[in-house]
Amino acid sequence: MGGDSGSTGHTGRTGDTGDTGDTVGGAPTAAISRRRLLGTAGAVGAAGLALGAVGGATGYAAGRPEPVAALTTIGTGSVPFHGVHQPGITTPTHSNGHLVAFDLLPGAGRKEAAALLRRWSASARALMAGEPATSGPGTSGGKGGGGDAASDASPSVGHDTGIALDAGPSSLTVTFGFGRSFFGRTGLADRLPAALDPLPAFSSDHLDARRSDGDLWIQIGSDDALVAFHALRTLQKDAGAAARVRWQMNGFNRSPGVTPHPMTSRNLMGQIDGTGNPKPSEPDYDQRIFVPAHPPTGTTDWMAGGSYAVVRRIRMLLDDWEKLSVSAQEHVIGRRKSDGSPLTGGTETTEMDLDRMGPDGKPVIPVNAHARISKPEANGGAAMLRRPFSFHDGIGTDGTPDAGLLFVCWQADPLKGFVPVQRKLDRGDALSAFIRHESSGLFAVPGGARQGEYVGQRLLES
Repeated sequence: MGGDSGSTGHTGRTGDTGDTGDTVGGAPTAAISRRRLLGTAGAVGAAGLALGAVGGATGYAAGRPEPVAALTTIGTGSVPFHGVHQPGITTPTHSNGHLVAFDLLPGAGRKEAAALLRRWSASARALMAGEPATSGPGTSGGKGGGGDAASDASPSVGHDTGIALDAGPSSLTVTFGFGRSFFGRTGLADRLPAALDPLPAFSSDHLDARRSDGDLWIQIGSDDALVAFHALRTLQKDAGAAARVRWQMNGFNRSPGVTPHPMTSRNLMGQIDGTGNPKPSEPDYDQRIFVPAHPPTGTTDWMAGGSYAVVRRIRMLLDDWEKLSVSAQEHVIGRRKSDGSPLTGGTETTEMDLDRMGPDGKPVIPVNAHARISKPEANGGAAMLRRPFSFHDGIGTDGTPDAGLLFVCWQADPLKGFVPVQRKLDRGDALSAFIRHESSGLFAVPGGARQGEYVGQRLLES
């Protein structure tokens, strides 16, 4: 689905760049001090905070507060907001996520967009640090914030809702991007990157325009569902009268700690999904994913350190897929379902032997296998960093699940990453019969905000 490359298993988050501050037990002290768990009966250590202990002690703790328990490892994970790159790109995948696109409202232009990005950046910085959200229309927006936002003030914003009151940061990340239409609506058409040219049409597309594109895009990820929703609700409220939601999608992945060791995630087809992602150890890792810090003359300087996100809602036709035998599924993908190893043998990370023939004289890995067609070496080296979520939005009256993959991939240039790979998949991928692309978006995600900046400041104030 857009390439045989994706996310690695969960590990402790340290963020893309920047310092995480002093730590206690691997967790930033600031994160622990700002959000506290409710007291529980007895002293419960971080490693022993179990569901039974929390559930059984709720009433007792409310009547007689006990010493505050330490946050669990999952709760204390923290990713810095400031850095060379925005968080949520190379950060390990999260167990919960939301993708949401906004359109600027009539009358909102560059000034209003700048004020909105100040608010959003201030809220994201606070929430990612485990602090309450206090930014909103008419508020200062913290460092790098401010601006004349009084015209879109609302009495319902500017106060934390308390949704995640008892939780730690839970590795929350918030990532912001701009769609092609944003530049015309803010008078910045001359700053539009060539890499935001519209994606070509593909034969597997069944796109719903109402759930595609958008002026602004936000990716939210966390290892706690309430923390993720809290961020979504805060940013929606922060939009005030500047922007409204165009579309919104919810996703999930395997939770940290449910496997004996970190592993590549499985998708809803049961396949290990993401083996061929670029690895940080590869010498061209950064140049494949990020726009250079010093772009060549004539390119978009405000995108230095940024990346381009292709976002696709890919419906999996699970009823059809599940009718196949395991062997047939493996031949569609080109890898073993049990461990992700190539059909030619080895482990998940073993290189595929694309030249090996079987006793029948045919390639062991079929010529139309997804893993073969999407392999970077089969696409002139084109590669992208896949960081998807699974989704399930209910079951239809006919019993068909509305489920699949919220495909998100990152690259320095989508015309050299996603587009050539998807074109090749579109021409002969065996997996195409079992998926349907239902929405699409392409967004320019600028570099990370420096201390005292908001995301996009180098574009909006240039």
